[in-house]
Amino acid sequence: MAGERIRELAAEAGVELPPVRVTGDDPVLPSVFRVGAAAAVAVGAATAAAAALGGGGREAAVDVREAAAAFRDERHFRIDGVAGELWAPLSGDYRAADGWVRLHCNFDHHRDAALAALGLPPAAGRDAVVRACAGRAAVEVEESVTAAGGCAAAMRSRAEWREHPQARQVARSPLVGLTRFGDSGGGRTRAPRRGGGRPLDGVRVLDLARVIAGPVATRTLAAHGAQVLRVGAGHLPEVPGLVIGTAFGKRSCHLDLRTTAGSAALRDLVAGADVLVQSYRPGALQSLGFGPGELAAIRPGIVCVDVSAYGGGGPWALRRGFDSLVQMACGIAHEGGDGSRPHPLPAQVLDHATGYLAAFGAMAALLRRSAEGGSWRVELSLAGTARWLDGLGRIDGAATPEPDVTDLIEEMDSAFGRLTYLRPPGTVGGVSPYWSSPPPENGEHPPAWW
Repeated sequence: MAGERIRELAAEAGVELPPVRVTGDDPVLPSVFRVGAAAAVAVGAATAAAAALGGGGREAAVDVREAAAAFRDERHFRIDGVAGELWAPLSGDYRAADGWVRLHCNFDHHRDAALAALGLPPAAGRDAVVRACAGRAAVEVEESVTAAGGCAAAMRSRAEWREHPQARQVARSPLVGLTRFGDSGGGRTRAPRRGGGRPLDGVRVLDLARVIAGPVATRTLAAHGAQVLRVGAGHLPEVPGLVIGTAFGKRSCHLDLRTTAGSAALRDLVAGADVLVQSYRPGALQSLGFGPGELAAIRPGIVCVDVSAYGGGGPWALRRGFDSLVQMACGIAHEGGDGSRPHPLPAQVLDHATGYLAAFGAMAALLRRSAEGGSWRVELSLAGTARWLDGLGRIDGAATPEPDVTDLIEEMDSAFGRLTYLRPPGTVGGVSPYWSSPPPENGEHPPAWW
């Protein structure tokens, strides 16, 4: 299945990829969904695209167990042997009057919005949230929290989601949307090759992404040799463990795009970039003067990768969303159990799959740019990935034991301490991708290419 699905992705993207040798099979993780197959396809497509960019007819290979383990890498990440906290105290599933609803409160402003929408004081604890949700319908909680600027999702069945207007919008969109726009081609649009032996040596990537999906995409590009500069800001909240764990191989600078100086600095960076990956809500960067059209005017030939929760169109286009919320909304959490309570996937599968697929899309666009010129836009959504996962079918895997991944774990020194992490999955020409540097401290570097 995995090899066939990778070929389908390549055909839809309009690129030729080398064959991918896939070893292993589902089930790997405990789930009725084909999580291992999804991981092998997403990682395999990105690995094959890297092999194609590197040239030389090198073989791409991926192991299902290794790919599935990579989808849980944040669970294995340690700093001096200590795991970080991935969930805030109020994040989680709550029983409503007619079902279940999930609140995502990892950022303080999202927590405050949820509490305000529930009529609770800022210092309210989990017991108060439990009582407040129990007296309301799940969709009522979802809508009130969303309207207040927070993040929530009611648990829907697969059938209920398919009737939702946003689901219909997602069904009309490709898994990895790839479109040419903005210019007519020419010398400046072709990828610069600055030498080196890794597939993406000389490719410059701007990372304006947060949490998991977008950062996984750029971390994957870094593992294949790209120069990745993460652009953050001191005033934006982060989940510390995730920021560090997804920053291997990158540099990090801070810019405040609300200021003239910050905007000018980003324009200078864009002028030297090949790829820009962003995961802010649709339209957010455009409102600051950095929409796809503006980016292509600054840097003809740029590849713009946009990752969203529910897609760029439809009634939920501007809705905030995270993997766990999309699993609830799209019927995955409902189907994973017996329907009496949410049963999520055994990993943040939508995030990680979307991240590797976004890396594949970026590299496919670079291949197209090299052959055709032009600027390119790549669009993906967590909801689109959920629909794709649903389409891979089911497997009798709910009782699958946890895999042993000790052979996949590596260590590296950093400014934070001794890091324990899972190595990047896949191989190109028998060689594993790798990160050439440890995660930097936030804002450690100047806003400049090197």
